[in-house]
Amino acid sequence: MTTTSYPTRAATRTRRPATPARMVFGLLRLAAAATALAAIITQISERVANGAFVPEWYFSYFTVQSSLISVVVLGVGAVLAFRWRSDPELFTAVRMSAVAYATVTCVVYNVLLRGLPDQGFVGLAWPGEVLHVWIPVFLIVEWVVAPGRAVLGWERIWTAVGFPLVWLGFTLVRGVLGRWYPYPFLEPDAPAGPVSVLAYIVAISAFIVGVAALAIGISRVGMRNRAG
Repeated sequence: MTTTSYPTRAATRTRRPATPARMVFGLLRLAAAATALAAIITQISERVANGAFVPEWYFSYFTVQSSLISVVVLGVGAVLAFRWRSDPELFTAVRMSAVAYATVTCVVYNVLLRGLPDQGFVGLAWPGEVLHVWIPVFLIVEWVVAPGRAVLGWERIWTAVGFPLVWLGFTLVRGVLGRWYPYPFLEPDAPAGPVSVLAYIVAISAFIVGVAALAIGISRVGMRNRAG
């Protein structure tokens, strides 16, 4: 006796051929991924050419790590957009996390770091603007307007929390051992002291959770109508 398994409604919907609008956004995702990768490669190349590239420092920045995550998410998202009418729920959760990281990168840079005196090597300005402003803006806008976004449950907030917690723990331990912190607001020896560091950590963590919750809420808009 044999049994026949049938795909679920969600799986069937996901695997329908992509629409022209999805393909357009697939191209936009590829362009954004290539631009972000070009910015990172340019920064590394400049530092190598000037003898200023320290890998363990460069790759310790949240901006760089979250930008690499965005490159992967955009690349995978482009492939999905070319093939399917809508994205799988798991990918959408990871994409939501990338949006949260990019948003906090943009806000922290423009509120806390822009205008501070540069320390060490100073390279071209455009890669920093791409990674801190234009890629985050693209990810935010694309999350709102791109077709094919899956509906996320509220528990997916925790998907966005894991990476920042690991990064923060590693950064603080490394800072204590090596006396180097990638961002001045994490330095406990600053005039405001450890209390200021704790306040920044709590505020930024709450901001990431808030952005993730907002992104999930956007994914759920019209959910009842779609279910019907």
